[in-house]
Amino acid sequence: MSILIVYYSRTGYTKKIAEAIARASGADLEEILSKKNRKGLFGYLKSGKEAARKELAEIEEVKKNVLEYDIVIIGTPVWVGNMTSPIRTYLNNNLGRFKQVAFFSTQGSIKDQKVFNELREILGKDPLSVLKMSTKEVSKGEFNDKIDKFLKEIKSN
Repeated sequence: MSILIVYYSRTGYTKKIAEAIARASGADLEEILSKKNRKGLFGYLKSGKEAARKELAEIEEVKKNVLEYDIVIIGTPVWVGNMTSPIRTYLNNNLGRFKQVAFFSTQGSIKDQKVFNELREILGKDPLSVLKMSTKEVSKGEFNDKIDKFLKEIKSN
């Protein structure tokens, strides 16, 4: 079973989780890179506005072909309750090409969110598993048990 982890990370929290999942599963990694500078306060505000408006973003060309993978794990920070615009662009560029998917997110709080429902709707697929991580959990390194459970759910489906 071949697995690809696709993620976008503005501050590094989502990247840290993507790398931990890759280490635990042996999956390949594909980081989505925005062509726009999203650093600092203005980058944060502009990024939130894009996410709230469900806009697309210009992204760098990806290296991995999703058709070569049995499962694609999609990771996104949550901006204003939504997925990031770079992930939205990646999904739109690859519609109809995913065999099976799983989702993970990082956000300030762990409360229920609509981002997984939105990912489901865009892709027209139910995920094998979902994983929500708070930035506090990521900062403290308290995520290995959650990642193990996430991966077990993926493998059992």
